[in-house]
Amino acid sequence: MSDIETLENSIMVEIDGAEDENALEAVRVAALGKKGSISAQMKTLGKMSPEERHTMGPLLNGLKARATEAINTRKDVLKRAGIEMRLASERVDVTLPVRPNPLEVGRIHPISQVMDEITAIFSDMGFSVAEGPDIETDYYNFTALNFPEGHPAREMHDTFFFNSDKNGERRVLRTHTSPVQIRTMEVQKPPIRIVIPGKTYRQDSDATHSAMFHQLEGLVIDEKTNIANLKWTLLEFCKAFFEVDNIDLRFRPSFFPFTEPSLEVDIKCDRSGAEVKFGQGEDWMEILGSGMVHPNVLRGAGLDPDVYQGFAWGIGIDRIAMLKYGMPDLRPFFEADQRWINHYGFRPLDMPTLFGGLSG
Repeated sequence: MSDIETLENSIMVEIDGAEDENALEAVRVAALGKKGSISAQMKTLGKMSPEERHTMGPLLNGLKARATEAINTRKDVLKRAGIEMRLASERVDVTLPVRPNPLEVGRIHPISQVMDEITAIFSDMGFSVAEGPDIETDYYNFTALNFPEGHPAREMHDTFFFNSDKNGERRVLRTHTSPVQIRTMEVQKPPIRIVIPGKTYRQDSDATHSAMFHQLEGLVIDEKTNIANLKWTLLEFCKAFFEVDNIDLRFRPSFFPFTEPSLEVDIKCDRSGAEVKFGQGEDWMEILGSGMVHPNVLRGAGLDPDVYQGFAWGIGIDRIAMLKYGMPDLRPFFEADQRWINHYGFRPLDMPTLFGGLSG
């Protein structure tokens, strides 16, 4: 076997043994590069006699052509194999379900939804939204609301107290959103029509109570405000919120230090089934407390009770959310269980309106 045949066999074995395009390129450079084995043989032609060149030239050119063709053929094979391997590794199972749109997966918490519903109702009535701090002074949480020092009514609220400051004063986690009523009356001249949604805190925890809960207060102050306005406002709110055309309310005498007279409000309902139904039945359920603002509260906020009068009410947002949407236990509201949110949550971007529907 001649040297050329030996060289050709060696190169073809290396070409066939190349497992990828990088290895094949190394074989090409080793055979056909400037310092390759075939190129080295081609350089010897210049030192040969004409007769030898006439014989060796065609042999070397043929070797070069066959090696180039073999390399190109092997390259095509490796390229197809690479594509097939990539397709296999990146294969998509088109039978799998499509991932849902994030807007379809996300859910609005029922508390946020109910706050938006309440805001929509009272905004339509001409109320604005007011806010205040969660950490309050004793004055705004109790004294300014007609809770005198040492008064037994202070014991109605299981209050979270902070440690005393250097002046001996103790701040509290507000037990109701009523302090915002005082803060508003101090800086805003009547007429006043506000609702105050927010967090409140009391040491209480069971299926219908939690240490942190949400409350909404309402306040109206004007020169001619009366109890008939209070009743109409609460009746229209309940009709809109529970989305029932006919609602019966019952007002019972009660006691709150900051209102006089004070009234508990019951709503007529049917509790015979698994869910409470409003606008029907013969049962009654308490839903909120209300009353005419006490003259001492007006006077303490800098308003003359002989000129101005008003009414206020307070609603537990968590409680009415449970009533409207059939939630049996308050505690899951705060447990961040994704399964519970998926079941009771609301679709994002569906903002409640009186015209488009509150609950969608």
